[in-house]
Amino acid sequence: MDLPELYKVADFLARYSISRTSFYREVAANRIRIRKFGSATRIAREDAEAWAASLPVSNGEAA
Repeated sequence: MDLPELYKVADFLARYSISRTSFYREVAANRIRIRKFGSATRIAREDAEAWAASLPVSNGEAA
C-alpha cells in the first residue's frame, strides 16, 4: 500500500502562496480536502494539486 505524500499546513501555504485565513476558508467550502491525525492537519499532494488545477485561469484582461 502506497501512502500519500502529505504537506503540513505551513508547507502548503508557502508552496501555494495563500494565507492561513484563505486556506481555512477553502477548507470550509470543501474545496481543499484535509486529513487529521490527532490535532495535526495534513493535505495530500494529490488533493493540493487538484485544488490548484481547479483555480480559475485568467488571460490578464479585465472583465
